[in-house]
Amino acid sequence: MWIEAKAPSLAEMETMAHEVFARLPPRFRELCEGVIIRVDDFPTEEVLDEMQAESEFDLLGLFQGTGLPHQSHGDIARLPNMVWLYRRPILDYWAENDETLGDIVRHVLIHEIGHHFGLSDDDMEAIEATAD
Repeated sequence: MWIEAKAPSLAEMETMAHEVFARLPPRFRELCEGVIIRVDDFPTEEVLDEMQAESEFDLLGLFQGTGLPHQSHGDIARLPNMVWLYRRPILDYWAENDETLGDIVRHVLIHEIGHHFGLSDDDMEAIEATAD
């Protein structure tokens, strides 16, 4: 069984992230209109510097953009809000913890989207508890 097991590719993990997103509570998903979900192996050097990360494995995900609490209707056009999931750090975390890969992806996705809404950790935990 294990000789055929392999880590998901970038495309497979992005598909997984979209499938996890589709199972989040409908009201939560509706508020995420326009948020783009992407997967990359690691954060960029610029992101690592900006987040003061000590290692490329320190970040599992990142929200980039303007969160809902900071948006206004008079804003000029801007880049779309994006949620980045970082495959290699997520896989590393998965290998060291007793959680399913899907649960980790769901947790990171909810946490990063939570930044879009300005949610507290308690709010994000409640959303995660109601996710399928």
